[in-house]
Amino acid sequence: MFHRTFGIVGLSLLIVLAGCQVRSPGGIETSLIQGTKRRITIGGRADSNPLRPTPENIHAGQQNFTAYCMVCHGLDGQNTGVPFADKMSPPVPPLNSKSVQAYTDGQLHWIIANGVAPSGMPASKEIFHDEEIWQLVLYIRNLPPKGSLGEPQVYGGSGKPN
Repeated sequence: MFHRTFGIVGLSLLIVLAGCQVRSPGGIETSLIQGTKRRITIGGRADSNPLRPTPENIHAGQQNFTAYCMVCHGLDGQNTGVPFADKMSPPVPPLNSKSVQAYTDGQLHWIIANGVAPSGMPASKEIFHDEEIWQLVLYIRNLPPKGSLGEPQVYGGSGKPN
């Protein structure tokens, strides 16, 4: 009897799952997910950037960004020239987007340091020192216009401003 009941339940579950289709989340789902990340799962909310947004700190952040982050985010942080950015699940967000810019500086620092599983965003605390991560945050807050830095050379771009 147990095997028969289990078989019927299993078959029913397979039929239901077969009818499910993968789709992009709607506006309400996206808002709920982003709100949950911003308020619950992403740490560092109350942390403040100890560095001032000086041209030197922003430039240092850009240099580190160009050396490591541009592979997924483009040179300008807006996915310019990154062929897979929209094809990933979830897509690589442009760093000037409202959803990214809504994070506090401390949350951006936490995301860079710890990554976001399973999004594909790797942890970078073993790559960058704390001050360098804060400089990256400053660069993300002061991104250049989309496309103004060209496309990464690794994807066939010149790596020079357009």
